[in-house]
Amino acid sequence: VLQSLTLWREIAHDMFRLWYLSEEDLLDLDHRYELKDTGQGHQRVQQAPRISSAMRQVLHQTQQRVGKWIGSSVVHLGDNNVPNALTFIDKYTQVASILNPIVLVLRQIPELHKNPQVASYIDTQFGGCDRLAKDILLDFFRSAFDGSGADNFYDAGSCIDGRLTSAWNWCSQISAKPFYPIFKLAGFSSFDGEFQK
Repeated sequence: VLQSLTLWREIAHDMFRLWYLSEEDLLDLDHRYELKDTGQGHQRVQQAPRISSAMRQVLHQTQQRVGKWIGSSVVHLGDNNVPNALTFIDKYTQVASILNPIVLVLRQIPELHKNPQVASYIDTQFGGCDRLAKDILLDFFRSAFDGSGADNFYDAGSCIDGRLTSAWNWCSQISAKPFYPIFKLAGFSSFDGEFQK
């Protein structure tokens, strides 16, 4: 989990350069796209040497920072999993849409607890605010990085983009989580960043 979150942070910090390189790859006349059925519909599959090289650098820096690396360090680009540079950039611009709602809910828990009825619910069902926050994080850390969310381990697994697939899979199952009512009470409506007051 730490290595994935650290990698996502490094990518976010380098997003301007990565976005620029992605556009360069998309417009590269030496690497034209082919329209292929990738198993996710017809996609424009195109090699992306600039963004691929940059991601290897970002990944290497992240690996140096976190020390021991667990899982695959494969970066899918220009294949059935991540067909082109635009798909790659789109995946990583969505990290905030996954993490921000969780952070907003965690920050809202103490405010929710000020309401006597909600406080009773939180204390009875979850053992208090701290325990509730830990339960949410524990579930996210265990299930959002477990290689789930694709048809097979190769497509999700522990590869770099597979970690995002697993996180989105966790998001898609949020309504089945025991703490989902807390998300709703906090104003959560979806993982597109929208919250209701």
